[in-house]
Amino acid sequence: MQNSLNTPLPYTSIFGKNTVERFKETIKHHLLSFQGRDPERAGDDDTYRALSYALRDQLMEKWINTQKTFYTQNKKRVYYLSLEFLVGRSLGNTLINMGLIDEVTEALEQLGYDLEELREREEDAALGNGGLGRLAACFMDSIATMKIPAYGYGICYDYGLFHQKIINGYQVESPDSWLRFGSPWMYARTSFVYPVKFYGRVTSALDENGNYRATWIDTEVVMAMACDLLVPGFNNDHVINMRLWKARASRELDLSHFNVGDYIGSVNDKVRSETLSKVLYPSDEIREGQELRLKQQYFFVAATFCDIMRRYTKHHEDFIDFPNQVAVQLNDTHPAIAIPELMRLLLDEHGLSWELAWDICVKTFGYTNHTLMPEALETWPVEMLSRVLPRHMEIIFEINRRFLAEVTLKYPGNEQKIREISIIAENDITRVRMANLAIIGSHSVNGVAALHTELLKNNLFHHFHEMYPERLNNKTNGITPRRWLLKCNPGLAGLIGEKIGLEFITDLDRLRDLVPYADDPAFQQRWQRVKQENKEQLAALIDKKCGIIVDPESMFDIQVKRIHEYKRQLLNVLHVIALYHRLISHPEEQTAPRTVIFAGKAAPSYVRAKLIIKLITSVAEVVNRDPRIEGRLKMAFLPNYNVSLAEKIMPAADLSEQISTAGTEASGTGNMKFSLNGALTVGTLDGANIEIQEEVGAENIFIFGMTAEEVEYEKLHKSRTPWEIYNSNPDIHRIIDAIGNGLFSGGDTELFQPIVRDLLSEQDPYLLLLDLESYLDCQQTIGREYLDTTTWTRKSILNVARMGKFSSDRTIGEYAREIWGVEPG
Repeated sequence: MQNSLNTPLPYTSIFGKNTVERFKETIKHHLLSFQGRDPERAGDDDTYRALSYALRDQLMEKWINTQKTFYTQNKKRVYYLSLEFLVGRSLGNTLINMGLIDEVTEALEQLGYDLEELREREEDAALGNGGLGRLAACFMDSIATMKIPAYGYGICYDYGLFHQKIINGYQVESPDSWLRFGSPWMYARTSFVYPVKFYGRVTSALDENGNYRATWIDTEVVMAMACDLLVPGFNNDHVINMRLWKARASRELDLSHFNVGDYIGSVNDKVRSETLSKVLYPSDEIREGQELRLKQQYFFVAATFCDIMRRYTKHHEDFIDFPNQVAVQLNDTHPAIAIPELMRLLLDEHGLSWELAWDICVKTFGYTNHTLMPEALETWPVEMLSRVLPRHMEIIFEINRRFLAEVTLKYPGNEQKIREISIIAENDITRVRMANLAIIGSHSVNGVAALHTELLKNNLFHHFHEMYPERLNNKTNGITPRRWLLKCNPGLAGLIGEKIGLEFITDLDRLRDLVPYADDPAFQQRWQRVKQENKEQLAALIDKKCGIIVDPESMFDIQVKRIHEYKRQLLNVLHVIALYHRLISHPEEQTAPRTVIFAGKAAPSYVRAKLIIKLITSVAEVVNRDPRIEGRLKMAFLPNYNVSLAEKIMPAADLSEQISTAGTEASGTGNMKFSLNGALTVGTLDGANIEIQEEVGAENIFIFGMTAEEVEYEKLHKSRTPWEIYNSNPDIHRIIDAIGNGLFSGGDTELFQPIVRDLLSEQDPYLLLLDLESYLDCQQTIGREYLDTTTWTRKSILNVARMGKFSSDRTIGEYAREIWGVEPG
């Protein structure tokens, strides 16, 4: 995190002059008393933990003061429910936001340690998978920085998605046991333990006023224990917490088994109960995995509402004011079971009428949608939900009955609309549509980019938009500049701060002040030096992780994200093969030397995505060993992509690949991170790419391919088929044949045949060959333009200067004012 350009880093200490000595003593104290280590003999692991405990002490003092402020000012609270929080590492971010970089660096040096080496001892917190979880983590940083009274709620997973290795070119998964030694950043809150019920049955009776009342009995109980991860705002003494639930058995030991010598049986219940928080996203390929995912979702929702009710009922005797004191945001459909859970609590535990309970419920919830793909909208079999959560299924049926009565009144006789809009899908297996439930039960439903929201209104949720025209709205995603500029790219942050001041850290629109420097030759040279140093660091990492030597002077062309067919890593590979062929056939061609870098994980059961990884690594093996193109083209696949790896990759990129099929990516935030770090984007008019183009200017981004409207037209009318393109374009013909004929598989003509068949199929939903010609032409233009260093650097500066819109501070400000009804502090 040291600034190699020796420019002032844009953060200052919020503590006094004795901070260095105080930290030295606190680190020694924690080594001795918490960890039982001799401070004079402690290693990097022990010292990292001691430093983390020392910082956590400071965070806890500020968190207590923050909570007192919430109570004394009687502020409305926001509860952000997310099954994922991909926070990455905490040490560096905490030091930056608390303004302690310089003091801690000096304290460690005096003790004989290096901060950079200690930072590498920290495991990434494996609490999420991809964009959904990283967005939630960015939001927590912005919420803390903007002093919004809010909490994040999720699950404290023992194991993350998986640890990825590449062996013989294939992805191999192993457990990501990030908590095997515990986390110094996590507080176990043993005083906040709540019972969560499953299974059982429902009995009913009429109360003294003749109202239907239900009781959920004969249930299995799992205990939810709170674990808090503290999140500091930037330089403002405001600290919030993410409360993550860990499953605990309702009793440690079943004595009825133990006393008769059945020792295994005596702990079975404990093991089964605690499975709930063991693994992020258990496989849903089998029924048991599906049921576990449903139970996970209800587990964290139920525990969260125990916490919400505890806070609310401290100062309120009835629930009339509940929506004025509580806002709950559902981050995708995973927490949507919260809607029937709140109804259950209000109806069964607190005796409210249905009408009053439903009014409170709708006013309380907001729902964020993150997908445009109907198959990605979560559904549960009615049979399973009825068995696992019988009372909730009853409530869902009643919500649906009342809603369909409303629909019938508005659209009498329109049976098709009623079928499509119903919460219950009457197919071969009757299922509960959780997105429909979330829309009906929320006062706000938002998309995450302008195109995404319009497609929701006009396509996926058009019936709901007709019913509730004011409900659907847009909140374009954003990223926190504290982590994605200040922390990951201190050289660039320091250079920017030197030129325009430090206000951009919390007001990213101030980056516009860089525009006058875009044509300044001296500033351009310094900008290039920062990029070059970042590329040299990444080149060293590629050598270390992959054993591949790459040239930092070449263009770093990077695509890092979850491996999925719609994200079209395959399109990128097809271009690499085309470039490889062209460099061999036309060695005189003037194009920039290029290093193409991939990273990302494929879901363990996603066979096609894993085969794409194998193709990437196989093409890389051939390309990297061919002496005919030495120095002109290299490829690398960096294994085990996570937040801390992304922080090393983003600052080094020259070109950012955002090439999903138009109309498939809800927003994307990797596109924003790359642009904020000075990469130029090559992309389709999809997700937030459209808004990035609007901000940076069409001349400073490389757009290719079909629009979302054209994609839909081609799917319906098929003006050109992949076979026609294959037969009419010799370059594409040669690419496909090279894959199919075994050039990249040691002569094995069968290995990649599934990919060849998909590419040539008229049923390819992602239309790779229909966009390939435009993509190849665009990449040729990019290869020539990169050779003009002055123009490229100018575009890079303007990309950064015009990224102000994409701060998560702006996004959270919109959520706060327009959905949650709170004002930032």
